[in-house]
Amino acid sequence: MSRVNGIKKLTDNRFLNLYELDASFRDGSSAPYYVASRRRDVDQLKAVTHDNHADGVILYGVHGENRDKVVLVRQFRYPVNGYVYEFPAGLVEPGEDMLEAGIREMYEETGLEFTPVSTARPFFTTVGMTDESCGTVFGYCSGVPSNAHQEGTEDIQVVLADRAECRRILKEENVAIMCAYMLMHFIATEGDPLTFLNA
Repeated sequence: MSRVNGIKKLTDNRFLNLYELDASFRDGSSAPYYVASRRRDVDQLKAVTHDNHADGVILYGVHGENRDKVVLVRQFRYPVNGYVYEFPAGLVEPGEDMLEAGIREMYEETGLEFTPVSTARPFFTTVGMTDESCGTVFGYCSGVPSNAHQEGTEDIQVVLADRAECRRILKEENVAIMCAYMLMHFIATEGDPLTFLNA
């Protein structure tokens, strides 16, 4: 039976740390298994707590009077040394809930006002290498995009994409997988893409 026998912390960074798990595999063998986590200590890891709380939020924001554009960011990502299309997103700060984090992150990354209408519970991102999970916040955006509130370390362009532009992005650009699936949903809908939340 597969299991984790012990965990050792290997780094001490602010936003992300590396842990070595002493892993036993189904076939009876064992080996180190390396995991990245947003957690600062071993006793906070989801492998220990089994508590799936949101480390971050992903924001599915619809913009425009006709609700015919989706809010995206084109962000420089160091692991691929290039730009990737994503939904606005960010970490949930201590003391925040997902809605509060969503409103704050949308404003910081895009300059837009965000009115949440629903949330989806947290789901794991890249579970083969991290215990990170993110909740999705759905809502409507208003205002004019701006990068005035972004941090100096962020290289983010705000994109208000209609369905035709979403099709082009999926065919031609680097896209985060969570964003890609939601863009497919956006393209397949007619009218307000958030009506599925009422089903």
